[in-house]
Amino acid sequence: MDKTDILKVFPKLSPRQVEQYGALDALYRDWNAKINVISRKDIDNLYLHHVLHSLAIARFIGFKAGTRILDMGTGGGFPGIPLAIMFPDCQFRLIDGTGKKIKVATEVAEAIGLKNVEALHRRGEDEHDKFDFVVSRAVMPLPDLVRMIRKNISDEQHNALPNGVIVLKGGDLTEELKPFGRTTTVAPISDYFHDAWFEDKKMIYLPI
Repeated sequence: MDKTDILKVFPKLSPRQVEQYGALDALYRDWNAKINVISRKDIDNLYLHHVLHSLAIARFIGFKAGTRILDMGTGGGFPGIPLAIMFPDCQFRLIDGTGKKIKVATEVAEAIGLKNVEALHRRGEDEHDKFDFVVSRAVMPLPDLVRMIRKNISDEQHNALPNGVIVLKGGDLTEELKPFGRTTTVAPISDYFHDAWFEDKKMIYLPI
């Protein structure tokens, strides 16, 4: 899979967005050789396992211009950087407790000219700003994440969906979702993308 496959899924991308997605492969290969943020065995699957996986959120919600999004535990920039390319009129803050991972996210964002991304070496407990949505890829169990980020969800609403948290996870989530009852929306990512790799992957939305 490569950038052309992303264009098939998101056919309305601008030439600038296509260029930015296309630049990710070489950039992540270069940085991954210096700072291991993606499994060495997985770098060949960058677009499928990392970029497209991140963009499942873009199939679920189209963030309105001006929306503020916090990517909690971004690692090397996922899902934040693919989403920031998709939504150039939204503001993204990417945080991670590991400084070298934030360095990669910062350098990649700068290299492709993302003006709507701020990457900070910061733990979730130490983030106190307000955002419309918090996004994350399997950083921690959802109850723990919600306890940590509840303070960060703004009361002001800008989108069709109420503010809250959107996470990407895999496997059996029955126990993890029990505390939230029917308030969560669980979307199988295989509904959006038909590659077999997505069969056990899910996107969970919880309004807060």
